Amino acid sequence: MRKQVETSRFSPKLIWQIHSLPLGVVCLYLTASLYLFYKLAFFIVICFSKYMEVEIIKELPINDGIRARELRVIGDQGEQIGVKSLQDALTIAESFELDLVLVSPNAKPPVARIMDYGKYRYEQQKKEKEQRKNQKTVSLKEIRLSPGIEDHDYQTKLRQAIKFLEKGDKVKVSIRFRGRAITHKDLGRDVIMDFLDDANAVSTVETKPKMDGRSMFAILAPISSEE
Repeated sequence: MRKQVETSRFSPKLIWQIHSLPLGVVCLYLTASLYLFYKLAFFIVICFSKYMEVEIIKELPINDGIRARELRVIGDQGEQIGVKSLQDALTIAESFELDLVLVSPNAKPPVARIMDYGKYRYEQQKKEKEQRKNQKTVSLKEIRLSPGIEDHDYQTKLRQAIKFLEKGDKVKVSIRFRGRAITHKDLGRDVIMDFLDDANAVSTVETKPKMDGRSMFAILAPISSEE
């Protein structure tokens, strides 16, 4: 009883405080809360998909799930069986102890194939997993130089860039001109050009040196294995 009395005593005050806030502040608070909620939900989905290896395989209509009355039927060896009624196509598939799978619903008439659907889904999952394994995430690393860089620092930066390129990353080589150094852009260009030449064994020039505000930059891309 005491807790109920206390709750009823403080609730009107809390409600008054909320109503006393400007409408813009309340809307901003609600918008920020929704944004954080969706960001958290997105993060959870990404983590779950990555670590639990959720397979997203498109389900195809099969057997009794097919609604078309007439189908162009392809056999399990790729042979053309012809246009059949749904019931006749199901009978043919059952005679082979296989499934009737609708592979092209928008064709006229729709196309169905006789196959082992369980085996097909397993092969699709295996193929997608292999594709994900072979995908490479290319990131852009930045190496910052200066117009009057010492040789020791230059060689250290060069080795670092080569290491990035050998891992398959791109490298942005940049120089920021401070103060009156902007009047000597040619010195910065010479340093960048020397850097590009020294890294040409493992890279190609994707973006030639150019100015961006008070900075000059160039972008190197790794040499692909096909080259």
